[in-house]
Amino acid sequence: MKSFLIPREIHFEEGALDYLSTLDAKKAAIVTDEGVMEDLGFLAKTKAKFAEANIETIVIDDVEANPSVKTVLRGKKDMLEFEPDLVVALGGGSTMDAAKIMWAFYEHPDLEFEDIIEVGSMPKLRNKAKFIAIPSTSGTASEITAFSVITDTKKKIKYPIVSPEIVPDAAIIDPQIPATMPPQITANTGMDVLAHAVESFTSTNASDYTDALALKAIEMVFEYLPRAYKDGDDMEAREKMHNASTIAGMAFSNSSLGIIHSLAHKIGGEFYITHGLANAILLPYVIEFNYQAAEAKFKTIEKNLGIKSLADSIRELNQSLDIPASFAEIENAEYNADEFEAILDRMSENAHQDPCTLTNPKEPTVKDMKTIYKNAFYGE
Repeated sequence: MKSFLIPREIHFEEGALDYLSTLDAKKAAIVTDEGVMEDLGFLAKTKAKFAEANIETIVIDDVEANPSVKTVLRGKKDMLEFEPDLVVALGGGSTMDAAKIMWAFYEHPDLEFEDIIEVGSMPKLRNKAKFIAIPSTSGTASEITAFSVITDTKKKIKYPIVSPEIVPDAAIIDPQIPATMPPQITANTGMDVLAHAVESFTSTNASDYTDALALKAIEMVFEYLPRAYKDGDDMEAREKMHNASTIAGMAFSNSSLGIIHSLAHKIGGEFYITHGLANAILLPYVIEFNYQAAEAKFKTIEKNLGIKSLADSIRELNQSLDIPASFAEIENAEYNADEFEAILDRMSENAHQDPCTLTNPKEPTVKDMKTIYKNAFYGE
């Protein structure tokens, strides 16, 4: 049976952070990043809003770019000691992803990470606390979704955790926060939005509900991402991209994704390539692989945008955003071709087993995954 789940409340406009001062709670655990939200003053603003409501706070910080199981367990320990009735994620997708699983382990202290890897294996939450997400970037849409991605640093694998239980209770979409993003993060996270929307639209689990949202998000990215990248002070473009991220999140959280994400999860886990950048590079290669299997859907996108080739238009968009055309072209990469070839077989197998592969429009083989990786690495 198909369903459509989103947070009960979504607050979206400049100043939406004020919502925090209206809450009825005793203790809030604020999960945040390695200092960006603090340096920009948004952590202090968040704490001040809670102070207005007489809500005691604790800060769990230092969530890294690819949150690890170790970080999640550290957060669990802090929450068990503080006993919050509200968990708040303030930051990018990594922060929100980590906070979701910290929350789950706080609710169920006996859980092991292996217990929640299988789709739908998460136990019931909200026994101790509710969850609010405040995104600082316009990309991952973790503030709206049933997804979290956690890295097992020992196995060098990113695991997507999927459960309707981790859809936040409320999302605060305040465009003042992502307006501080530098151009390249704006570009990478914006292309993450596009990957979410395209994969949702072509997913084998897509529906009338998700299609409408995904198509709208695609339009918004093509119109507003170049503006947001070129001029960070363009608040209309910032607000539209922040909304596009959440709209795409509503779509893919209910339709799932495809092998762009399967491939990005695994190469990101191996080489710590940021998720948005990996998606941006993989997008045109995967579209070409999937095109015949979902031709009607891709032609709908192309007609809607007034373009001839979605893959070619995305390559042009990437170029305008100074995003490299291949993994080999990433500047200052901490890997080389020999290292890539050494892990290619294992990485392709792991990507094939990723849950996102299940709803890809064309059923791939491990060999197909390997070919796409090679094409995207070498730009072939």
